[in-house]
Amino acid sequence: MTTTSRPAVLTADDYSQKVFTAALGAFETLSLYAGDRLGWLRSLAADGPATAAELAARTVTNQRYCREWLEMQACFGNLVADAGTVSDRRYTLPPGAAEALTDEHSLAFLGSLPRLVAAVGPHLEKLLNAYRTGGGVSWGELGADAREAQAALNRPWFESRLAPALDSCDSVRSILSRANVRIADVGCGAGWSTIALATAYPRAELVGYDIDPPSIDMARAAAAEAGVADRVTFRLASADTMEEDRFDGVFAFECLHDMPRPVEVLGSIRRSVRPDGLVIIMDEAVAPEFSAPGDEVDQIMYGYSMFICLPDGLSSAPSAGTGTVMRQPVLDDYATRAGFSSVEVLPIEDFSFFRFYRLHC
Repeated sequence: MTTTSRPAVLTADDYSQKVFTAALGAFETLSLYAGDRLGWLRSLAADGPATAAELAARTVTNQRYCREWLEMQACFGNLVADAGTVSDRRYTLPPGAAEALTDEHSLAFLGSLPRLVAAVGPHLEKLLNAYRTGGGVSWGELGADAREAQAALNRPWFESRLAPALDSCDSVRSILSRANVRIADVGCGAGWSTIALATAYPRAELVGYDIDPPSIDMARAAAAEAGVADRVTFRLASADTMEEDRFDGVFAFECLHDMPRPVEVLGSIRRSVRPDGLVIIMDEAVAPEFSAPGDEVDQIMYGYSMFICLPDGLSSAPSAGTGTVMRQPVLDDYATRAGFSSVEVLPIEDFSFFRFYRLHC
């Protein structure tokens, strides 16, 4: 049953403050995007404190714009500025900020989140038109900023937490630890989940599927660098080609809600997995029911959904139009229609914003 809670009554001044606060966040997000793309943040993290002139020289950027960005970051509390004059004032990126904004292997890393948000900007007119007509804007149209940022956000969790999380479930570990186990990763993107599985289970053979050519290129390069390309194959193909294979385990990490025809995909997965095999869907850990106001997880997932995932899903017709906020009853319905008998929430907690579901045949 859907429930709602009555929000506090806000005055016009309260709403004005909300809009002003939101605008501050938007400007700070865009400034962090600039700092990432121009190398200012990475230089401060790797090369140490700098004046505007030094940082501009390091990064081959304009000194005046560099100074404005440094002052802005200090104003927002992201950098520490010493007491020097305008020309010789040095700026320091604190260790915590350096980790969160530049260390792509840290679980605290969110440095590519501004890049994902900024990817929407050039496509706002297309999005507005989609909202009017029911069309969509695909991940491919959003381009490299969206694709690479999403991969970078999930990478540290896959690298350091995926195997321990799966191994914490005895029934999952027993299947994945089989000799010559075959695993499919549907919607593999840049391949970090596939590579993490290959690293954790050295007796496994893996196949990653995705429909985005640049993502498959990224995945193949990453697998070669990780030294697992001999056991990992990436296919530029949709999930309906899986029926040609037979797998002990099939995973879909944070992608089912993007798919225009999720029931068909789940049906293909069910037919491809062995009778004693494993099907796991990792998706957003949103609240079980809609509530207003919602918590921060639901809020950011609605942001992703409105500007990225729902337009992507609706870019191919016919479409279920799921969106990022895929609550468990929706997944239960999809799984039942695809022929699965039940959906189990696995006891995996504290894994970023995600929840793991096991679908039983």
